[in-house]
Amino acid sequence: MPVELLDAKPSDALPIHLVAKDGLGNAGLAPEIAAWANANGFAGEAGRVLAVPGVDGRLAGALFGTGQQENGLGFGVLARNLPEGDWHFATAPAHPELAALAVALGGYSFTRYGKKPGRELGLAVPAGVDADRLKRLVEAVFLVRDLVNTPTNDMGPSALEAAARTLAGAHGAEVRVTIGDGLLEHNFPMIHAVGRASHDAPRLIDLTWGASDAPKVTLVGKGVCFDTGGLDIKPASGMLLMKKDMGGAANVLGLASMVMAARLNVRLRVLIPAVENSISANAFRPGDVLQSRKGITVEIGNTDAEGRLVLADALALADEEQPEMLVDMATLTGAARVALGPDLPPFYTDDDALAAELAAASGAVEDPIWRMPLWKPYDAKLSSKIADMNNVTSDGFAGSITAALFLKRFVEKTPGWAHFDIFAWNPTDRPYGPSGGEAQAIRALEKVILARFG
Repeated sequence: MPVELLDAKPSDALPIHLVAKDGLGNAGLAPEIAAWANANGFAGEAGRVLAVPGVDGRLAGALFGTGQQENGLGFGVLARNLPEGDWHFATAPAHPELAALAVALGGYSFTRYGKKPGRELGLAVPAGVDADRLKRLVEAVFLVRDLVNTPTNDMGPSALEAAARTLAGAHGAEVRVTIGDGLLEHNFPMIHAVGRASHDAPRLIDLTWGASDAPKVTLVGKGVCFDTGGLDIKPASGMLLMKKDMGGAANVLGLASMVMAARLNVRLRVLIPAVENSISANAFRPGDVLQSRKGITVEIGNTDAEGRLVLADALALADEEQPEMLVDMATLTGAARVALGPDLPPFYTDDDALAAELAAASGAVEDPIWRMPLWKPYDAKLSSKIADMNNVTSDGFAGSITAALFLKRFVEKTPGWAHFDIFAWNPTDRPYGPSGGEAQAIRALEKVILARFG
């Protein structure tokens, strides 16, 4: 990784001095450093980095402005602004784990297709911070970003399966995959219907890890590797980011990586319906009625609402064994982005205790999420005149809520279920990472799983 997290501080590591807004006089700086800051108009502005020269002309350290209030993930700008070399925090951050994590995440670059990596930095892990856990988090987030950033010509359903197998091999997990017409034989008809028009056959990836008698935690991720919209085809502008429509699958693999690397006491299961929603003579159509694994019939009001269909079959399978905790993640609706924007994924659950734990964890690790209601009166909007339900509503209102209500029909036995409607993408550069694929909600989820089952 571009920023190497160092377990011990090298003897030649350079200091990073933290300075609050207009706080030069209280920063405990040597007089010559304070004079240098004043000469350069540095007043602790949030995110500003100022290199400090030494008396011999070599670099002596750097100043970092924390603004009026320290923002943990804001430390990520250091990865792109510090000169190369090894560094350490001479001033203890208020949240040292978050600060170190942000620096490591901020050094990410996607280099698969020839882009040059960023500068090479070393950062000494602050005292009291679990370096191994920090590295697990960074590796998981980078895995998510790499998967989402990879275009579909190299990340179709078969390649997504290969990525899951690689992760499983690294941790001794088992993988079973049901492919193509095998989905019909094993009763996953909606996964088959959505993906059958692609040359890369649809599949259900089923990863398991951990002791069979440990508490069951199941993660389900939407693996739509590209979404044309199907016969209800998207406009060209609507397809530009559709390589990221497998962001739910990428994020559950990242979360699984954290859980397995930490050797948590859980029986982990990861289910990924991996498909490409393509157009061909055998594509499913508006007006079709699909059977589902659960036996519920679904009228297709729009083929561009395909993610909930593949998730429904996978959730029905997950629900059959009643795990203690069931989480699904999906880049499911534009309505979620309209409501909360790209940075704040909504989540839905009827488990108030789980919701409270998730909210607390979100704040603690600066991994924003927001609970939205499973508003039961809106369930009627999914009615159909010829089937048990429709995959879309007729009025277009409350799209993220009604999508969650659609999924809820396929989870009946598991009380500890939560659905995350994520974006999995940074539209612009952020301190903690460049524009492109992004991990969302998984650090908050890792904290909850660790607290419950660690």
